[in-house]
Amino acid sequence: MNLLHEPLRLSLTKPLLNAIQQVFKAANAEVQVTETEIYNQLVEPPNTDLGHLAFGCFMLAKALKKAPPMVANELKAVLGSIDGVASIEVAGPYLNFKFTALGLANAVVKPALNQNLFKQKLSDKNPKSMIEYSQPNTHKEIHVGHMRNLCLGDALVKMLRYSGYEIISSTFPGDVGTHVAKCLWYIQNHVGLDVLAQKRNDPNRGEWLGQMYSAANLKLEDEEKTEKYETNKKQLTEILKQLEAGSGAFYDLWKETRGWSIELMQKVYKWAGVTFDQWYWESDVDADSVKMAKKYFAEGQLIESQGAIGLDFSSETLGFCMLLKSDGTGLYATKDIELARRKFEDYKIEKSIYVVDVRQALHFKQVFKALEILGFSQAKNCYHLQYNFVELPDGAMSSRKGNIVPLMDLVSQMKNHVKTEYLSRYEAEWSADEVESVSDAVAQGAIKYGMLRQDTNKKIVFDMAEWLKLDGESGPFIQYSYARIQSIISKFTVADLASFDGTLLSHAAEIKLMQHLMNFNSVVLMAAESYKPALICTYLYETAKKFNVFYHECSIGKAETEELKKARLALASATAAILKHGLALLSIPVPNRM
Repeated sequence: MNLLHEPLRLSLTKPLLNAIQQVFKAANAEVQVTETEIYNQLVEPPNTDLGHLAFGCFMLAKALKKAPPMVANELKAVLGSIDGVASIEVAGPYLNFKFTALGLANAVVKPALNQNLFKQKLSDKNPKSMIEYSQPNTHKEIHVGHMRNLCLGDALVKMLRYSGYEIISSTFPGDVGTHVAKCLWYIQNHVGLDVLAQKRNDPNRGEWLGQMYSAANLKLEDEEKTEKYETNKKQLTEILKQLEAGSGAFYDLWKETRGWSIELMQKVYKWAGVTFDQWYWESDVDADSVKMAKKYFAEGQLIESQGAIGLDFSSETLGFCMLLKSDGTGLYATKDIELARRKFEDYKIEKSIYVVDVRQALHFKQVFKALEILGFSQAKNCYHLQYNFVELPDGAMSSRKGNIVPLMDLVSQMKNHVKTEYLSRYEAEWSADEVESVSDAVAQGAIKYGMLRQDTNKKIVFDMAEWLKLDGESGPFIQYSYARIQSIISKFTVADLASFDGTLLSHAAEIKLMQHLMNFNSVVLMAAESYKPALICTYLYETAKKFNVFYHECSIGKAETEELKKARLALASATAAILKHGLALLSIPVPNRM
């Protein structure tokens, strides 16, 4: 990790660097150690009573060919006093640093109050990158399972941009293929044009298409072993041909109903607060991807195998990457290679990140290898960020089978739950608009935090009641903690809060809270560079818990002096600012009252 601006941590590196140089000079060692390397050895001790930060001497010990504890003692001997540091103690191979209350307050509370903490570029690495996420299919309903991809991709974009990276966001919806043909087939044969005409004015027509797709699958399965099977198969083929040709009655129906699905996507994205810099469409790359594969074959870069055209990766245990079937049509890999080419050319990106579920692991290994073989230098910087599935308590979801929880239906259920269980007591005090706004924010907090708090390799079991709890590890609990701080602050009128006396924040609970807040940017950068927003979730949950301990043990209203009250209010305000900015990185809004 390379942090450019962490005031208190970086204030340690200058004296440490000088001390290390003295130790190296005394040992006649010709080893250069950079400030960044020193910084990267700073860790948080497992027990904060030992120290607020620790410096591991392992790297130096190896260079000096001495035992780490010996190096730690030598460093302490030449360090002397450091501004903002209360004590330095040797603990085996570590130097443990404890900060003064003023040092912590100046390093984190003041920068959080004046917002400078959130304006710092955290990394000097900046490969121009594209993150592709949320690839919903038209003619299917967007359900709660889709939210893991959406939340993960959106959090990555925000975390990396916050850290100083140049990020382009994109989506690649699937608007052609068998799933579309099935939906159109069902509408034509089992719904009828009269019902279709009625649906044109239905605000939920996008969701209705998804229901038609599920009904189509069930109907086709029922008729699979009947005399209708061949007829259905021929009609599905005809639909696909019309879509490919760009003309015909089914093509016209596709164009109209595709628009309905796009409306649903945009409704979901608007609710989630998500925007994309670039929309790519499967239908746009379909024909060009086939032309591209034929061109590569003509140039001798692809091979033919049993009538199919592609690349043989058997030596890498990746099998045969088929790009053209024997009938000349392309596959998903064909489209992804053409899409990658467009990304590289359209935006000159150096890195391409694909947020796609774990089932596509082999697919992307083949695609990235194919890009390498075909001469794309960016192939080495293509990365598949895979994640596991979202399940219901009784098992997996499937649009095909119809056992899903439609997202916008779920949002309505959650909002009604919040209104009934939490906000009904405020009906006489709050406006209807505020009740609506807060219930929507809490629903977002529940869904987004629930989708992000688990590591990506773990399955998520969706449980609405658990995710909406105000007293457990949930988004609403952290939102409530923020709103509670706002309520506390509103009870006091304090002039010039920024001029508080940091030396007064000396209680153990105050020190521990400040020491935790100090790590905000470090955690964000670590989460961004490891693609793990779960780290931010855990950090924010711990922040809310530590604030509760501080508030319980350090009264604000009954503080012994006005100056102490001001200092504690400043610490509370800094905590609220960090909660707000941290939740914003997860696209979770914060109500001022709940």
